[in-house]
Amino acid sequence: MPSRAPILPSLAVLLLAAAGGAQQQSVGPPNPHPLEPQKGNPYIRDGDSHYARRQEKRVGAAADKAEIAAAVRSYDTAAEAPDSVEARWKLIRALVFQALYTDIDAQGRQAVLEKARRVSEDAVGLLEGRVKRAGGKEFASSTPAEIAEALRKDSDGPPTYYWAAVAWGQWALARGKEEATKLGAAEKIRSYASILIALDPRFEEGGGFRVLGRLHDRAPRMVSQTDWISRDESLSNLRLAIQTEAGNFANRLFLAEALASGSAAERSEAVRLAQQLVADAPSPSRLVEDLRLQEEAAKDLRSWK
Repeated sequence: MPSRAPILPSLAVLLLAAAGGAQQQSVGPPNPHPLEPQKGNPYIRDGDSHYARRQEKRVGAAADKAEIAAAVRSYDTAAEAPDSVEARWKLIRALVFQALYTDIDAQGRQAVLEKARRVSEDAVGLLEGRVKRAGGKEFASSTPAEIAEALRKDSDGPPTYYWAAVAWGQWALARGKEEATKLGAAEKIRSYASILIALDPRFEEGGGFRVLGRLHDRAPRMVSQTDWISRDESLSNLRLAIQTEAGNFANRLFLAEALASGSAAERSEAVRLAQQLVADAPSPSRLVEDLRLQEEAAKDLRSWK
């Protein structure tokens, strides 16, 4: 169970690699109709501009609401284009950031994450439609490797599967892990992370490994639902994420938290990883997310004493 990112509060910090906020009214893009044929959707460009300013006027690890809300509005409008997968995965990314890093109440957070989850299924469906129009088979009858091969040249593939996995993970946390697992969240996350690994194991600095490792660490074990959950798989995937990008804060925190429940040697490694994480400088491009991860690491260290 995402960017530095990430699958549930635990899974939450989870897989992230998005960040901050700021105040400013959205300026309408040059072409007000998102459905007109053109090179690049201007609403996507407008959303990108606001998303890039998501860290402005932050207070510590809490983002200001204005810029990320403007990004969501622009991507939402861009997603009115019926075939734009890019608009949808960018909308998911913005919604996840809005839910996790702005001052929003529990009910509002759940509503935002429910929307992110719905949009993720729409985006995956559009990818499947592209494959089927090209003569490929339905995803339901395909393995992760087969889906990855069918999407090999589609640049929307990796970000769609990464952010879909993150959206399902965060939604599961907001809904309640056991209830969400009964509704298929863990299977979705495992499938999407596996497809991402087959597509691009380096995407989002080992994002597929990070998501899958976190899922195995934090998902509830339920008979006939998640009896495949494995601590060995958790550690294996999280170490692969570290091998992919050792500096990624989420990779380091999630491995530390998975190790903390193990042997004395593993607990010692967990403490070392968390201490180093707290002492390191956060990435300027992911400041809000990294600061939040450092807060989580500091909290872990206090609880591990």
